[in-house]
Amino acid sequence: MPAFRIQSHGRLQEWVAHEKGYFTDEGLDYEFIHNELMSDQVAVKSASDVPEYRSGAFETMEVGNACEIGSACHWAVNMAASATHGRMWGNAYSLTPAGIYVQPESEIRLPGDLAGVPVGVGYHSGSHFSALRALEEVLAPDDIEIAYIGGPQDRLSLALDGKVEAVNMFGPPMYVLEQQGFRKVLDTTFMIGFLIEDGADRADVERYFRGLQRAQRDLDAEPELYKHYFLREVDPAYHPIIDVRGFGVGERIVFEPYTRDVYESTYRWMESAGLFPDGQKSEADYETAVLV
Repeated sequence: MPAFRIQSHGRLQEWVAHEKGYFTDEGLDYEFIHNELMSDQVAVKSASDVPEYRSGAFETMEVGNACEIGSACHWAVNMAASATHGRMWGNAYSLTPAGIYVQPESEIRLPGDLAGVPVGVGYHSGSHFSALRALEEVLAPDDIEIAYIGGPQDRLSLALDGKVEAVNMFGPPMYVLEQQGFRKVLDTTFMIGFLIEDGADRADVERYFRGLQRAQRDLDAEPELYKHYFLREVDPAYHPIIDVRGFGVGERIVFEPYTRDVYESTYRWMESAGLFPDGQKSEADYETAVLV
C-alpha cells in the first residue's frame, strides 16, 4: 500500500513522534509532505508594494492537499468538510497560541488602538478568521481593517522589513517576532482541525493520532528537550537572529471531541459573516462532514 502522507503544520509533535519512532511503533508506514502555505507566497519589494493575496488554507483543501491528513484552522477545515472536500477528524483538535503583533516602535498599545489599522493575515486561513473573531469583540465593524498578504512566512518577512504595522501570527514565526521586540496587542489563540482525505485508511489515521498522543505527553513533560525541532520550521535565513530555547511550544494537541455544537456554531458564524461565496460553500451535516 502507498505510504500514509502527513502534511505537518509547523509544529513539534510530528517531529517528536518521528524521531522517537512512535509512528513506526504503531505500525504506520508514512511520509511527510511539505505544506506550501507555510512558505513564502508573495514577493514584496517596497513598503508601497504589498499585494493582496486571495488564496489560503481553504483554497488548498478545495483543490486537494495531496495527503491523507492535513491541518488548518478549524474554520477552514469545517467549511472544507461541509463542502465534502474530505472529512474533519472528530476526535482531536489542537490549540495554537496566536496574536496580533505590532512593530517595536509602534504607538499602538491597546486592542482599541487597532481601529483603522490594516492587520496582515492569510486569506481564508486561521490568521484571517481569528483576527476577525478577536477584533469584533473590541472594535466596531467599520473600524476593522484586514490586509490579505500571504502565508506566515510572508507576514514574518514583511513585518521584519517594516512594511506592515500589524500582523496576526502564530507558530514559529510568532516567536521570531517576539524575539525581535514585536509586541502583542491582542490575543487570537485559535483551534486547528485535521482534514482526512476521502479513501484514507481509518486504521492508519488512528495509528497517526496514537503516535501524536505519545509525542504530546513528552512535550508536556519536558518541552525544553524538543524545541530544537523548530529550527526545521524556521527559514535558515533567520537562524542567526533567534534562539529557539526561548520559544514557547506552539500548538498543543487536544484529544477531545470536535463536537456537533462547535461544528454548527462555527459554520453559522462563517455564514453570518459572509466569508465564503455560494460557489465555495455547502451545508453537509455533522454526520457527513465529521469522522468520529
